[in-house]
Amino acid sequence: MFCNVSPENGFIIVWEDETFIVFRDYKPAAMHHLQIIPKQHIDNVKCLSQTDASMVIRMSEIGHRILDELDVPPTLRRLGFHIPPFYSVNHLHMHVQGLPYRSFFKSLKYPVATGRNGHTKGFSWFCEASQAINILENGGRVGIFSC
Repeated sequence: MFCNVSPENGFIIVWEDETFIVFRDYKPAAMHHLQIIPKQHIDNVKCLSQTDASMVIRMSEIGHRILDELDVPPTLRRLGFHIPPFYSVNHLHMHVQGLPYRSFFKSLKYPVATGRNGHTKGFSWFCEASQAINILENGGRVGIFSC
């Protein structure tokens, strides 16, 4: 589905370069809800390794720049990934959200679990971009369980 992102296919593109595309989420959970995808197909966040940390950093920078343009304060931002099998599209995509969420129930799709005992992230089906970057830079893999 995300391999064919274009206005002709119903996507509202807000930013694009030679490597990434940013578009509006078709069922926004938050006041501002965008998706950043690499143009090159990557299945999901579980496929990423240490060599992909710079790509996730770049995606995060793009997301923050767009949220800056939308005047979303840093305290009202959430950037991250759903972790398989808790995702709907088999193409790596980073959710870029300017909160608040549209409802309490929509917020339940994006739980952030902080890590303990030396882990960056706790048990959760959502991983914030900063958590993913830290995990990947340290040679780990992103997963649902603590990592």
